[in-house]
Amino acid sequence: MRILLADDHALVRRGVRLILDREPDLEVVAEAGDGAEAIEAARSQEIDLAVLDIAMPRLTGLQATRELVALKPGLRILMLTMHDNEQYLFQALKAGACGYVLKSVADRDLVAACRAAMRNEPFLYPGAVTALIRNYLERVRHGEEDPDQFLTPREEEVLKLVAEGHSSKEIAEILFISVKTVHRHRANLLHKLGLHDRLELTRYAIRAGLIEP
Repeated sequence: MRILLADDHALVRRGVRLILDREPDLEVVAEAGDGAEAIEAARSQEIDLAVLDIAMPRLTGLQATRELVALKPGLRILMLTMHDNEQYLFQALKAGACGYVLKSVADRDLVAACRAAMRNEPFLYPGAVTALIRNYLERVRHGEEDPDQFLTPREEEVLKLVAEGHSSKEIAEILFISVKTVHRHRANLLHKLGLHDRLELTRYAIRAGLIEP
C-alpha cells in the first residue's frame, strides 16, 4: 500500500513514517506539510491511502479530505489526530475518511487502521464508536439537522479565514475574489448557521474542526 503522509510537524511525520515503513506491506511514498501540499502530492503520485492530520495550515485535513475524495474517489483516507473530540470525528467521517486514529496510540492503532483501509473497512477507536452511537440517538430523539451539510466549499474557506482573523480585504486577496463577494459569503454564513458576529463564527469554526482552539 502506497501511503501519503500529511502533518505540519516534521517530527511527527518522521515518527509516523518509522511506524509504517517497518511493515513490509506499507510504504510512505510522499509527505506533505499541509492540506494543500497533500492535494498536490496526490495529483502527482500514485497513492492508495492518505494519512492526514486534522489541524494543518492553508487547508485542514478535513478540507483536504473533501477535495481528495472528489479528486480520487477510490483513495482511502485516515485521519491521524491528537484530538479525542467528537465534533472532529463526525466531521472527518462526513468528509469521507474511513478511519480516525489518535496520535497518542498511533504506535498501537495506525498499522491496524491502514490494513483495515486496505480491506475497505472502517477503523474507529472504541470511544469513537460510543460517541457515534450516542450522537445518533440524540439526533433522532431531537430531530436535529446539521447545518454543516449546507455550507459550500467556498463558504467553508471564507469561514476558516474569518475565524483565523483575516480582514475582508485579506480574504479577498487570498481567494482571488472581490471584497463584495467576501461580504456576501460572510452574510450567507451568518444566516445559514444562525449566528450574529465574527466571534460566533470563530467558535463555530473551532467546533467544526476548521481551526484549532
